[in-house]
Amino acid sequence: MKNTKNYFLPAFVFSLFSLQLQAGDLPSEADLKEEAITIVKTFGGELKPKLKQGIQAGGLEHAIKVCSIEAPKIANSLSAETGWSIKRVSLKPRNKSAALPDDFERNVLEKFNELQAKGESPVLIEYSEIVDNKFRYMKAQAVEGICLGCHGNSVPPDVRKMIDEHYPDDLATGYSLGEIRGAFSLVKDL
Repeated sequence: MKNTKNYFLPAFVFSLFSLQLQAGDLPSEADLKEEAITIVKTFGGELKPKLKQGIQAGGLEHAIKVCSIEAPKIANSLSAETGWSIKRVSLKPRNKSAALPDDFERNVLEKFNELQAKGESPVLIEYSEIVDNKFRYMKAQAVEGICLGCHGNSVPPDVRKMIDEHYPDDLATGYSLGEIRGAFSLVKDL
């Protein structure tokens, strides 16, 4: 039986969150973190199948096009739906115009790398803090098998050519399986 994900849950969670705010209750940090985690899961749950379909339809070269179009679409759609600012950031960004970290994100990404170097699993690495009346949440994004063809140590020349066409300032290669490639970064005004 095919494993399917329920994408109605996040909308339900967001609706409950909106009702809570309308009632005048300020959300707790735990509530904000739970909502951010749900958004990250939704983002990944929408992007991964599209990447897999892209690879199946036209190889890694097609997946690059899918990723360059679909990832920002998903982030923008979720941002509009939830009221959060949502993006992916990296110390070695592929798309500098969209994935370059600010100072807060850079510091957190560096801390994530330190935690991984000490043996912590990227799956468990996350960070949240209230800064300047904004709730900030970051979740490490580890390199998975599907990522290696475009982000790994041995990117095929035809794939490298396609990356260079879409991302002339690309820095996002040379990764190994399980290494932290970047993070989801979410911000909510309080």
